[in-house]
Amino acid sequence: MSALDTSVRGKRSRASRLASGAAGGALRAFLLVVALFWLVPTFGLLVSSFREPTDIAASGWWKVFSAPAQLTTESYRTLLENDDITSSLFNTIWITVPATLLVVIIGAMAGYAFAWMDFKGRDWWFMVVIALLVVPVQVALIPLSQLFGDIGIFGSITGVVLFHVAFGLPFAIFLLRNFFAEIPRELLEAARLDGAGETRLFLTVVLPLGAPAIASLGIFQFLWVWNDMLVALVFSDSGSQPLTVALQQQVRQFGSNIEVLAPGAFISMVIPLAVFFAFQRQFVSGVMAGAVK
Repeated sequence: MSALDTSVRGKRSRASRLASGAAGGALRAFLLVVALFWLVPTFGLLVSSFREPTDIAASGWWKVFSAPAQLTTESYRTLLENDDITSSLFNTIWITVPATLLVVIIGAMAGYAFAWMDFKGRDWWFMVVIALLVVPVQVALIPLSQLFGDIGIFGSITGVVLFHVAFGLPFAIFLLRNFFAEIPRELLEAARLDGAGETRLFLTVVLPLGAPAIASLGIFQFLWVWNDMLVALVFSDSGSQPLTVALQQQVRQFGSNIEVLAPGAFISMVIPLAVFFAFQRQFVSGVMAGAVK
């Protein structure tokens, strides 16, 4: 009987070693291959943005490996001379940055209030916030278009920003409230005993502890607003349209302006990627902290 037990333990240990080896070696290699395949379209777009339109029409982007002389910066020069694209890029920045900052700031203050401040109807108001999470964007397009038209901000950057802020706040409040609620009460009480008011407590204790969740929220909001096209198509005009709308209009003329479309699409994609990788550590910390809690 003991010999059988020893054999079973030996088989289990060998299986365990195989599983550990797969998790440490084969699995990582597989994920690396998947990541490389995921990056192929991005790399292809990058190469295409440095090729002449005639070369793009004649052959695939991989042709550059056998003919590196095709690479040129002429497309980016043409892009910078295109007033529609450059103005739309700045419009995207004017829309994305305020929409992200306002959602993060207001969401953090509201999340702290729902987590640690007592006021009448707090739980009911939080239920209203949760209910707003399921409201689709399409439901509000027509009513808000009429409202923005009545107050004179339809077709402006302000209208687009306000729409994104309104629909970003429910998720922001829900996320940050749940994160702030996990802060030990003893820590906040100790700060209050030291004479800290609510404002000082929020700025010096809650915000530093909630930095990972705030960074995660900022990344989500930035990516959503930057890549949005539906809201921009409805609420912006030719003078306030972001880059996504400008590129969509360029697609209609595909074939005659590929030298603008390729670098413009790459810039539209690489900026949010740069933001994500810049805050990657905080993003992972926020996700892991939420998983542990």
